[in-house]
Amino acid sequence: MGMKKKLLSAALCAAMVGTMLVPAGTVQAADDTIVYWSMWEATEPQGKVIQEAVDAYMEETGVKVDLQFKGRTGNREALQPALDGGTQIDIFDEDIDRVNSMYGKYLLDLEDLVKENDYEATANAALMSACREVGGGTLKSIPYQPFLFSFFYNKDLFDQAGIEKEPTTWAEFLDVCQKLKDAGITPMTMDDAYATNMIGYHLARLVGEERVREIVQNGEWDDPAVLQMAKDFEELASKGYFSEMVGSNVWPAGQNTELALGMAAMYLNGSWLPNEVKELTGPDFKWGCFAYPELENGANGIETNYMGSQVFGINKDTKMAKEAFDLISFITKGEWDQKLAEESVGIPSDSGNTEWPDMVACAKPVMDQSTARFTAACGAETNVDMTPVIKENFIKLIAGSITADEFVSAMQEAAK
Repeated sequence: MGMKKKLLSAALCAAMVGTMLVPAGTVQAADDTIVYWSMWEATEPQGKVIQEAVDAYMEETGVKVDLQFKGRTGNREALQPALDGGTQIDIFDEDIDRVNSMYGKYLLDLEDLVKENDYEATANAALMSACREVGGGTLKSIPYQPFLFSFFYNKDLFDQAGIEKEPTTWAEFLDVCQKLKDAGITPMTMDDAYATNMIGYHLARLVGEERVREIVQNGEWDDPAVLQMAKDFEELASKGYFSEMVGSNVWPAGQNTELALGMAAMYLNGSWLPNEVKELTGPDFKWGCFAYPELENGANGIETNYMGSQVFGINKDTKMAKEAFDLISFITKGEWDQKLAEESVGIPSDSGNTEWPDMVACAKPVMDQSTARFTAACGAETNVDMTPVIKENFIKLIAGSITADEFVSAMQEAAK
């Protein structure tokens, strides 16, 4: 084989190897282009605003950005193989716990960039702290699109029942439930999709999330806190504080047909709830929000809440770290953060953006008072094999079809 043919053959082989490392459908960008893989769809409100922000950034700075919308499934299936294969991805986004737990080894340390740009002056302190916690003590991601998991309620129904103050303790919560019941109003409803969040919140209030994780992971259902939690919910069920449909509600039945239509007053859910049901509630629905009440002799109070966000991560192998961070700042600060919140009916990540969309403005006092964070379901979904069993038996408990003692026995038996 002649020298030219040998060189051509070697080049072709190298090209084939390079192509094999890049997932199908992915175009390798030039080194002077920021490649951003997004979890959103281009047609979603978040995707539309991010595209507008990226376009504005490119026009303002002259920096090129290759924005690729992957969607939830596409991002989760393709991101890790692409990173492992050396595909150029400078920025990617995902849920806070997923990014920091699954993709930590790919992330750039952002501490210096954050300090140089005084980024934390107008950032959510609790979420920045959470990013450090799950990042092993070092900041490796930037939060945006925060969410809060709390009790959302119908203010008009509270007014009808003569309730003037949101509950902060369990005794006050029981009093609110009774006032609603006395006024002929169903105090609260729930869907199967969120059942583990309720049991997790209650247990975490009693003993803290770390202990909840141990109970669920190790099957330690004989912990006295479990029986206490079960008795508290047995009381709610026996007094008729839950909807009669709570034992059979499959998401989104409870939120759509009961809460949104004014048939039930409260629902423990995320700050995305008002947006999900806005077509049913109409524009005149008045939303309220309060933190999961504190429990007597509990491990924490209403300053600790299940909250989170999407986060941005920067690939540690990027050649454009400064530009990537500048783009993240551009999206998460000022006008684009405000527009992202408005268009998606979400919570701003820039603390300087104090005007929240009307439907979620009720959650602002709860977010502002939050100084510590629970993760998803407050630890109740730590053992994936047990999650369906926990959910099934907890729904039976709040529907009044089993007692607290029977709930504990069922969980102990399932954990064997």
